[in-house]
Amino acid sequence: MSKNKEQPPRTEAKTEGYLTEKGVKITSKQKVDELQTRGYGVNEDGELLLNFYEALYLLDKGLLEVKSEEDAKIDFQRLLQISEKTDENAWGKYLVYRDLRSRGYVVREGFGLGVDFRVYERGEYGKDTAKYLILSLQEGKPITLEELTQIMRQCQSLKKELILAVMSRRGEIVYYSVSQLTLP
Repeated sequence: MSKNKEQPPRTEAKTEGYLTEKGVKITSKQKVDELQTRGYGVNEDGELLLNFYEALYLLDKGLLEVKSEEDAKIDFQRLLQISEKTDENAWGKYLVYRDLRSRGYVVREGFGLGVDFRVYERGEYGKDTAKYLILSLQEGKPITLEELTQIMRQCQSLKKELILAVMSRRGEIVYYSVSQLTLP
């Protein structure tokens, strides 16, 4: 018999979260610190509030278990339905968020201006400000040129690069950098 027994793969313990009207709340101090360090959620009095798209992402990765007030488990599909009641673009935001996270970026909620996310360069979260602001659009849901121009000007005034995340009807995402055209 071989002495080198194969060890089972380590699995990260699931974080337990509770459904609220605004998202999913994490109360375990250790998990709050761990998730916050990795760029998730907003600290509210020592507890961490995850946006619905963050909770969906962690649930899909098997790192989060969501429970209702009655202590019943909430699966991915049910959490998505709940999040769509507060944001009709919940599915689109989740897909863009998941895509950016899978590429190694730290993605935080946008701060108004019509943008959905702030994205940090790899390894820069906590050290520097976000370099990119992401506006997610779905194919077939138009945006006016005036709206786009206003958002772009606000991004430029903050010295951020505006990126359009355009999602096709099949869920494929293509990113476009937006800049102001100046003619000589």
